[in-house]
Amino acid sequence: MADTPPPVDLDLRLVRYFTVVAEYRHFRRAAEALHITQPSLSRQIRQLERQLGARLIDRTPQGSKLTEAGEVFLSRAKTLLRSAAQAAAHTRAVAEPSRITIGYIMNVIVTPAVRELRHRNPDADVRALHLTWNDARVALLDHRVDAAVTRLPFPTGDLQVTVLYDEPRVLVVPIDHPLAGKESVTVADIADEPLIRGADPVWNAFWRIDPRPDGSRAPDGPLAEGVEDKLELIASGQAVTIAPGAYSQGLRPDLATVPLHGVEPSHVVLATRADDNSRLVTAFRKYARAHLTGPPSAGSTATR
Repeated sequence: MADTPPPVDLDLRLVRYFTVVAEYRHFRRAAEALHITQPSLSRQIRQLERQLGARLIDRTPQGSKLTEAGEVFLSRAKTLLRSAAQAAAHTRAVAEPSRITIGYIMNVIVTPAVRELRHRNPDADVRALHLTWNDARVALLDHRVDAAVTRLPFPTGDLQVTVLYDEPRVLVVPIDHPLAGKESVTVADIADEPLIRGADPVWNAFWRIDPRPDGSRAPDGPLAEGVEDKLELIASGQAVTIAPGAYSQGLRPDLATVPLHGVEPSHVVLATRADDNSRLVTAFRKYARAHLTGPPSAGSTATR
């Protein structure tokens, strides 16, 4: 069994002082940046060197120079300080969470879970934020939201994703389209129908069913990203699109939806940052699984 190295009690304040001296390569300028006197800073660095048992910095006429040991310690010192800051932030988040922002996309209802979270945590600041259909991942990683109820597919790296429920997909067509009056359609029925394209290849593969099960490619329609732009293209007869079943509710009167059979359903999911186990996020995961169990019923409205 390998010998365990002896414990070293490092003062993180001294470690931070060292990184500032290493950044400025000059004791006076580093002392000014730290708002302490130069003699005090020199004493702090000597104390750190005694703790480590190695000389870290040599003074030169031009300023200060890291020794070989100092160069080795610098990268580890930065990692140590970063880890300490993350540990403190994560601990505070678990111990004393006071705010959570929950993102949601169009035609997804989060109100029951948000209401339960507010009821159980009356002192917390619980907010809901509408997101565009493709913004959930970035909003989570940028910490604009702490949880997001959205639809797959999207890249899930660094995220914890839980499927809440499935909903069938539908074909959206103009009201006077030959398929508008059918009870349902299959992929074979839309083999020659141009489908609106998006910029995201993952989105295209799922929502255009491209390629098709037989390997053929979906016919290309116009490129559009905004929901209203897509609906206008469909209404004008330039293309059709495949959408979640929830889009059947409140659709403009010149459009119709037809159930699309024989294809994988749309998956509504809860996404959070993979390393976020704060109390409020953990609680919202629980309430989302309990309350968000199916598509919104007719007449429902999204929380604002």
